[in-house]
Amino acid sequence: MDWLKKVSKKPLFLPLVSVFLVLIINVVYDAIQGNYVFEFLKFELKEGALYGRIIDILNRGSEAAILAIGMTLVVSSSAGTDISVGSVMSLAGSLCCMLLAGFGVTHVREIGELQMPIFVGVIAGIAVAGLCGLFNGFLVAKMKIQPMVATLIFFTAGRAIGLLLTNNKMVYIHLEQFKVFGGKLWIFPTPTVIAAVCILIMTLVLKTTSLGMYVQSVGINPKASRIAGINSVAIILLCYVICGLFSGVAGIVATSRIYSADSNNIGLNLELDAILAVALGGNSLGGGRFNLAGSIIGAYTIQAITTTMYALGVAKAQAPVYKAIIVILIVVVQSPAVKAYFAHRKAQKEGGLAVAGRS
Repeated sequence: MDWLKKVSKKPLFLPLVSVFLVLIINVVYDAIQGNYVFEFLKFELKEGALYGRIIDILNRGSEAAILAIGMTLVVSSSAGTDISVGSVMSLAGSLCCMLLAGFGVTHVREIGELQMPIFVGVIAGIAVAGLCGLFNGFLVAKMKIQPMVATLIFFTAGRAIGLLLTNNKMVYIHLEQFKVFGGKLWIFPTPTVIAAVCILIMTLVLKTTSLGMYVQSVGINPKASRIAGINSVAIILLCYVICGLFSGVAGIVATSRIYSADSNNIGLNLELDAILAVALGGNSLGGGRFNLAGSIIGAYTIQAITTTMYALGVAKAQAPVYKAIIVILIVVVQSPAVKAYFAHRKAQKEGGLAVAGRS
């Protein structure tokens, strides 16, 4: 079983096993329901767009995948999580809608024309999300505040600021040029295409620059990195800004999907999905080495789990409970105490075999 030990040590082993387990559950469920056993993977072209359970997972999981990119860098560099990403999404979407509808408008339905170009609202929404990330990064990197405490500020205030911008009203943008970000591009769901572009850009940045190495170095030992000439404050700050920018992108996608600024619900509980995606991707929540591909697989696995739970009859309000249980299990498995226990058991077993061999 040496091959199994080697495979189990691969970075993508845990996320791929999770995907396999979700697939098995869906196959069993479809078989029990009398459907085609691989209904989960089936897709078709209807009315000029792709449809199917797997397409729906790729579409609905796009926001979590985009958030997972920034969350991976934050966790790796600061050994902490950014719990404000969902609220920052809401803030970015609210600002975008208010700019497009015009400030001072308290309730917008079927507006005849945009008050400013689409790109202005989109860029402004993403920019304000980047500023939120900059603020979070300043508190963590410069002020040395624990990440969860630092990001708790915008976790609480982000939605409230969005509600202030929209005068505590729903702001609707019923225009096709705005809906495109949450609609379709040719035959593909636009959110999936946007997620793919974000992943590609971040992958190219990590492959063509030393950012990935610097992030991991700072996450493993910030003092040693500083001695080696790496500006750990700047690296952590940059990671939080990147996380904020991707939160803004996810916010625009989520807002366009429902063509309105629903500050109370946009990005709700998505911070849990982003954190779980990083953990499920085989990344340590204690910082250091990271695997971006694992986080992306983890994000879509979570959406697959959510879709499967809905198919099995689990209520939407109960879904976060099961996700929380998964987070607890993953964190416990990755804890130093559990790792030390299994390492000790392995050493004892190898020691016993060595003694038996000599006798």
